[in-house]
Amino acid sequence: MRRADAAPGWLLPLLAMLFFGSGACALVYQVIWLRLLALVFGVTVYAASTVLAGFMAGLAVGSFAAGRWAARITRPLAAFGIVEALVGVTAFFSPAVLQALSRVWITTHAMLPDSLAVITLVRFAIAFLVLIVPTSLMGATLPLVVKSALAQRDRVGGRIGLLYAINTAGAIIGALVGGFYLIPEIGIDLSFRIAASTNLAIGVVAIAASFLMPATSVAEREAPTDSTESAPVAGSAAGSSASQRRLVLWTFFVSGLMSLALEVIWFRMLVLFLRPTAYAFTIMLAMVLLGIAVGSALASPILRLRWRWLPVLAVIQCLIGVAAVLSFNTISITQRLWEAVGSWFTSMGVNAYLTPIIVSSLVAMLPTTLLLGLAFPLGLAIWAGDDAGAGTSRRVGAFYSLNVLGAIAGSVLSGFVLLPTLGSLNSLRAMAALSILSAIVLALAQRRERPRFAVVVAVGAPLVFALASITAVDPFDAAFNRFHQGETLVWRTEGAQTTVAVHDRRGSQPMRIMYLDGHHQANDSDATSFIHHRIGALPVMLHPRPTTALVVGLGGGATPGAVSRFGVDVDVVELSAAVVAGSDYFTRINFDLLKRPNVHLRVDDGRNFLLTRKKKYDVITADIILPRHAGAGSLYSREYYLLVRDALAEGGLVMQWNGADTATEYKLLARTFMSVFPYTTLWGDGGLMLGSMKPFTLSQSTWEAKRAMPGFGDFFNWDLSSLNRNYVAGTEAARAFVGEGPILSDDKPVIEYFLSLPKNDAPGGYTAPKADIREILRP
Repeated sequence: MRRADAAPGWLLPLLAMLFFGSGACALVYQVIWLRLLALVFGVTVYAASTVLAGFMAGLAVGSFAAGRWAARITRPLAAFGIVEALVGVTAFFSPAVLQALSRVWITTHAMLPDSLAVITLVRFAIAFLVLIVPTSLMGATLPLVVKSALAQRDRVGGRIGLLYAINTAGAIIGALVGGFYLIPEIGIDLSFRIAASTNLAIGVVAIAASFLMPATSVAEREAPTDSTESAPVAGSAAGSSASQRRLVLWTFFVSGLMSLALEVIWFRMLVLFLRPTAYAFTIMLAMVLLGIAVGSALASPILRLRWRWLPVLAVIQCLIGVAAVLSFNTISITQRLWEAVGSWFTSMGVNAYLTPIIVSSLVAMLPTTLLLGLAFPLGLAIWAGDDAGAGTSRRVGAFYSLNVLGAIAGSVLSGFVLLPTLGSLNSLRAMAALSILSAIVLALAQRRERPRFAVVVAVGAPLVFALASITAVDPFDAAFNRFHQGETLVWRTEGAQTTVAVHDRRGSQPMRIMYLDGHHQANDSDATSFIHHRIGALPVMLHPRPTTALVVGLGGGATPGAVSRFGVDVDVVELSAAVVAGSDYFTRINFDLLKRPNVHLRVDDGRNFLLTRKKKYDVITADIILPRHAGAGSLYSREYYLLVRDALAEGGLVMQWNGADTATEYKLLARTFMSVFPYTTLWGDGGLMLGSMKPFTLSQSTWEAKRAMPGFGDFFNWDLSSLNRNYVAGTEAARAFVGEGPILSDDKPVIEYFLSLPKNDAPGGYTAPKADIREILRP
């Protein structure tokens, strides 16, 4: 016979479907908000950590407030529907809010002191103002769904585990669909509209369904004297004291901190083996969420058992610490593994490029994240009580909000403190040790009722962790042994932004090489140095009277070093302070530029630098930045070139390297550049685009006069015949070659999502007939 207070049979499947969609939309928003805010603040790790903290602050506020509000409502499903609809409305308008606040950022930036702390606080304030309303509404959904799903005597833990798993599964789909389809195929703006419309649809369905159910006859009431947090709880959690349950609550603050910090550390370590592309970061995020979803789903049937969950949670926390510290001990087998499963993935339609990313991410992160997903519903069952009753939604809200607050601390701590001070491996050890410590605290809290268990955990857990920590593989050593045989490590540092290593390669062609996150950035060979020197020197040589220049990116310093040789005043903007330190090992090719009085260095995002400063330059060029790398699209979009155009002095020249891998990419990059700079000539092998706002011509007399100047011939002493060998095409020929077609924009940064471009494309580059420099030469 059906209980009077039992929920209808269709309710849980409906909530599962709606909560799945809610999770998918939330991840689409998160990915897009991070991208939009990066266009304003830059792609520095400080900016990203700050934006992520602002996002999670809203989740924490919403969860805590909704947990208390849910206790007073009689139609929680309708409330969930209203909140979902409001998420859609407020998220839809968030880009307009960001645009308005961006103007505030640009206006106030010049007045701010040159202090990372002050700038970070202002960034956080702006991100918080943009995101606080929609993310607070998102945070409110879990307590409301929990109350909607639970009848008065339902089992809390199992239901929450199932719903949390379903919501996380939706987040996985949101991350994958957003990264593989929405952004590259339909663009950010339309993706926002689709997600907002989905939220509105979820809200309408939930509100309509709520009227098919009777209102709760008695709303949850707060105890008149005791707070819900300390009142007795029902079910299997009743064996836990109030102090033990408070320890569980704080354990999940630590768990949230550790989870986000581990995510940042894992991503930093994995890019040593995988290129830092948008696909790599999308898949790594999806793998983290997959482990959490699977773990939470496993918790649902387990929580039907009437066990004492506190000792189980202590053991799981111990296992999390051991699994985390050993994350990369199996990395040596991943290459053999992905070779073994590669054909199977391909037969399923998975692009071969993605196989190493999927396998490496699963091997490194899945064991730990699965345990994290399993622990969350167990901890919530202990804290909230295993049977639904008064105060359940409030407890869920408090638990989730504190967990998210921990995640905020983890995102800031990992980016600002751990990685730059401890390095990746020691940061991994420190976060894993936090889990071990929480296991010991939970075990010692049971010393009266389970003294033997408390002693075993308190003594055994540190010993097991110490052994695991000693045997933990340093991924940098693993990557060095796999990819850099025949090289000697000269210097390495892990900065907040990136890990920079300098190697010396032995052999018939010895050279010094700079690696960023394990990937080649620069070397001092004559051939490579010539390429970098030409990118810097050529526009300065071609400009009739250059006095100021801007170089975006430092690398080994060859490009700005070449510019500095001509006596112009040079501003160099470099994203990573670690790269600046590494450039000291390349003074032979960068001419010790950082000690030159005409060179001024700024550690900043190049786009943010242009956005917030109004200085004009005769020449703007950039070090080689691979366009396929995550975040690089913002330096190849039409909007970026508009910022460059606005920073050009009258008659100024812009030099841009075209780093295309295919013909389609080459034309896409060139077409975007030409959409802003109407007079574009091609140089080098066609990979150098020289742009201007007025027709570019070269005065033969001015050129000869410049060659006669003292110091000019010390570097590139080219006569007209040498210059002719580097001239490839004029404006009309270049435009005819690239033709009409799409361009890159902030809305559709398809160059970062290169798998969406035509398959089996021809190799990139300019293949049309070469021109003669006399077509731009004047007396």
